[in-house]
Amino acid sequence: MPIAEIATRVEEMCLLMKNGGPDDNGLYVSGNEHLVLGNRRLALLDLSANGHMPMQYRERFHITFNGEIYNFKSLRKELEQHGHFFKSNTDTEVVLAAFAQWNWQSFPKLKGMFAFALWDDTEKELFLVRDPAGMKPLYYAADNKSMTFASEIRVFAPVKELQEANRSWPVYYMAYGHLPEPVTTLKKVKPLHKGCFLKYNYNTSDFSVQSFSHYSYSQQISNASSALRSVKQSIEESTARHLMADAPIGVFLSGGIDSSIIAIEAKKNKSSALETVSLYFNENDFSEKKYQDVLIQRLSCTYHQFLLDEKRFNENLPEILDSIDQPSCDGINTWFISKYAQSVGLKAVLSGLGGDELFGGYPSFRRIRRSLLAQKFPDFVTSMGKRNRSKLLSRASYLRLKGTKGIYLFLRGHFGVSEIARQLGAYEKEVWETLEDQPVLKNINHLDNRDKAGWMEFNMYMQNQLLRDADVMSMYHGVEIRLPFLDEDLIRLAFRIQPSIKYKGPASKQFLINAFLEELPREIWDRPKMGFSFPFTEWLCTSDFVKEMMLKDANKLSIENYNQFIKGKMHWSHLMSLLMLRKKAVS
Repeated sequence: MPIAEIATRVEEMCLLMKNGGPDDNGLYVSGNEHLVLGNRRLALLDLSANGHMPMQYRERFHITFNGEIYNFKSLRKELEQHGHFFKSNTDTEVVLAAFAQWNWQSFPKLKGMFAFALWDDTEKELFLVRDPAGMKPLYYAADNKSMTFASEIRVFAPVKELQEANRSWPVYYMAYGHLPEPVTTLKKVKPLHKGCFLKYNYNTSDFSVQSFSHYSYSQQISNASSALRSVKQSIEESTARHLMADAPIGVFLSGGIDSSIIAIEAKKNKSSALETVSLYFNENDFSEKKYQDVLIQRLSCTYHQFLLDEKRFNENLPEILDSIDQPSCDGINTWFISKYAQSVGLKAVLSGLGGDELFGGYPSFRRIRRSLLAQKFPDFVTSMGKRNRSKLLSRASYLRLKGTKGIYLFLRGHFGVSEIARQLGAYEKEVWETLEDQPVLKNINHLDNRDKAGWMEFNMYMQNQLLRDADVMSMYHGVEIRLPFLDEDLIRLAFRIQPSIKYKGPASKQFLINAFLEELPREIWDRPKMGFSFPFTEWLCTSDFVKEMMLKDANKLSIENYNQFIKGKMHWSHLMSLLMLRKKAVS
């Protein structure tokens, strides 16, 4: 393909990312190698033209970069001692200089969230790199002729030769409520695994994928008081690093423990007034406004509280479904809070995501032991409830999938296998074969039971749903979500604490509460946990858009599904998944 056509294609791909990069755009074109790098910029550091991307260094190295490197200032000082000079105050230029100094060994030195492509014009090698926690997405398609990559699946649309659908994705979606890596909706496109880099050689068209960082449990820390002090200090330091910005930055404040801790620590380290963004509802069963108000009063911050009601929800629902990249049954809450953050001028916000996964905030940490025992039952026992409309009973048949996958789907599965087969017009045998194929999960039998739950929440639910939803929904509004709980030092520290200490106590995340007991208002931690959710069921029942989506040109099954939901016999997340399937079918 002529280089001009490749450049036009990359421009089209970049245009599809304009929401997430509203501040600048650019291309790097190397005609001899038929290489084009594209970038849409969300400017947070060095807002001047010096931060333009793709960026080059010493006329040899070129990069298109997405994310933040929180230790870039210390790395810059170290690189200056090695003789490097800098033209900008960006972390992007530090990534380039670090690669010039240490090659791929520079990747483990980067602490932050990132996905980038780096071209070495001398060696004719392209590197794709993704952060160890998988906070930033990166997808690619490679063969012996070409390499194509992007931050979202939808961005591959101009690449017609990559549009062949993965016919199995609806099975995974209905089982998990999202697509577990490495599954995508496109047959030839897959995600780069977190903590890995891909090296592509232009001269030979060979490529390889290699890990440069990963997390593992070690249980080295056995002193409770020392662990509490270390975790508190680590969260304080992480929050301070995550406030690094030359553009307006704030905090999502839900009223829960995790976001409250982040807001408290951000207040200490913010030189200007702390800004918080919150949602609340008229429906008292879902609204956390009274808890938000406790923190707002305590912090004396500049606060932005937004009432989300049924009318606004239904007005925005069509756009929300359009903005979803990889299919997901959730993410709507992040869409709204990001929309409101953007409306008050914030370019980045800190979130408490990650606290539940590291410190035992989910029911799975309490249910894991019984789930492991249930997996030992004969298949005929666990399959008895497979056609039951109870989510728990219908998920029991997943226990026939041995190992981590079966336990995860029993704890977190979406539709049961028999219902998936019915909805997709498939045989149950086909569904089982598909689910057995992917994802391939590591053996975690050596872990303590509660660390097993933590591993699954961290590497499955958080990785494939929460992080992906957070990135896609926030970037749709040109807002960057930063995650202090997923700071590399904090993750490694949490994974070294013995489970008997980390999960001890009557309350979920008792360890985290104890670490901040003197600073957290009692009203925040001494109350029932409320998920960051909406009154979805009531609102979806009254949506004309939903009704039309489900009933227009509908078959008997779709009509039945809609009626089941209206009668209260179907969970709202199941309806969202069926809406997504219908939308994909007609798009």
